[in-house]
Amino acid sequence: MQTPVENDLLDFAKAIAAEAASLTLQWFQSHDLRVDIKSDTTEVTDADKAVEEYLRTAIGKEFPHDTIIGEESENFSGESQRKWIIDPIDGTASFARGVPLYSSLLAMFDDSGPAIGIIHLPALNEFIAAGRGRGVSCSQLENSVSSVTKVSDSCISSSSFDTPWWPENSLLKIAASGAKTRTWGDGYGYFLVATGRIEAMVDPSLYTYDIAPMLTIIPECGGVISTWDGKSELVDKVGWVASNGLIHNDLLALLNN
Repeated sequence: MQTPVENDLLDFAKAIAAEAASLTLQWFQSHDLRVDIKSDTTEVTDADKAVEEYLRTAIGKEFPHDTIIGEESENFSGESQRKWIIDPIDGTASFARGVPLYSSLLAMFDDSGPAIGIIHLPALNEFIAAGRGRGVSCSQLENSVSSVTKVSDSCISSSSFDTPWWPENSLLKIAASGAKTRTWGDGYGYFLVATGRIEAMVDPSLYTYDIAPMLTIIPECGGVISTWDGKSELVDKVGWVASNGLIHNDLLALLNN
C-alpha cells in the first residue's frame, strides 16, 4: 500500500487551489476580457496567465525545490521528488464565452506517484479535492462513483465527439453501445464521474495538465482511470478513460477493437 500524502501538503494545496479558483471570477463574464490564440490554436486569456502565475508563486515560495509544470509558462525543474501540475483554467473556450462549466485544476505527484488532485468549478461554487490515502473532500454530499454495471445503462461524456479528434471506429462503437452520450467536457466531466452523476468520461487525447488531478481523484472516489490501452502512468497526448470501474474493461474493449 502506498504511503498517504502528508496532511500539511494536502491542506496547502487545497488552500491555494481555492484562492486560484476565486481569482478566475474577477475575469469571468467580463466584457473586456482579452482572448488570444496560441500556436496550437487553443485560446488563452489574461485570467489563465494571472491564475497560473499566482499558483507558481505560491508553490515556489513554500517549496522552492519542487518542479512546477503549467499550461501557460515554461516548466521549472526542481531538485525534489515533488512535481506540481497546473491548469489554471481548463475549458478556456467555455470561460471566454461566459459559460460556467470551466474548471481550475491542480495536481501534485511525488516519488510514489499521484498524490493530490483538485478540481474547482468556480462559477458553480463546486469543488473536489483528493489526497492519496486521505479520501475526498467535496462540495457535494455524494463523493463516490456510481454503481451502474452496464455500458448500455451508462451516461458517457467527452470533451467533444468530433472527428478527427475521435477515431471514427471507436466513436461508432460508443454510439451503438446504448449508452447516453453527452459533451460535459474538460474537468467538469471528470467531476461528474467522481461524484457519481455519470459513469464515464472518455477523451481521445489530453495534455498531462488536463488529466493529472484525475489520477488521484478518481481512485479515491472508488473509480478507475487509465489510458485507452489500460495503463495508468501519466503520459502526454494520449487517450484517457475515467469510469466508475464497473464498466471500465467493457469501455476499453469498445474503444480498442
